[in-house]
Amino acid sequence: MSKFQRVQNIVIGLSMLISAAILILLPEGGCLYIMLFLAASLILRGISELIYYFTMARYMVGGKLILFIGAVFFDFGIFTLSLSDESKLFVLAYLLGFHAFAGLVNVLRALEAKRYKSSSWRINMAQGVASILTALICMIFYRNETLLVYCYCAGMIYSASLRIYSVFRRTAVVYIQ
Repeated sequence: MSKFQRVQNIVIGLSMLISAAILILLPEGGCLYIMLFLAASLILRGISELIYYFTMARYMVGGKLILFIGAVFFDFGIFTLSLSDESKLFVLAYLLGFHAFAGLVNVLRALEAKRYKSSSWRINMAQGVASILTALICMIFYRNETLLVYCYCAGMIYSASLRIYSVFRRTAVVYIQ
């Protein structure tokens, strides 16, 4: 991880912690803020992937995939922004979808890392299990908007703390002679 990526992860982690603290202090109307946060993060991710494609990835093998990923993230962000006035059922569907998918990806990534005898598989597994548990808790308490906001904030605090922890973790460097 480069120094810029470390600073970027710290800034993103701190902004996630601040957002979670604001949502915990002001849970009324939290579903709208969650939708706006999800929309903004999807749009920013899509834009960053598109910038990466146009600056570097279009010259790479498989670079078109980066273009498609950026376009899909950007489209989902715009779609989420258009649904921000709708009911909290959409917020619940997004939370369940994002947390379940992210949890599944992290668990599969952890199992692959364990197969290759990597030392970081435990962190990915913990993050994946936490995301899946967050999705299950959201599904159980879907009628109570305040508990839904608290559940989302707990997941966001956990993700932010893992992101900040990954900055200070030692990374292995492979030297080829």
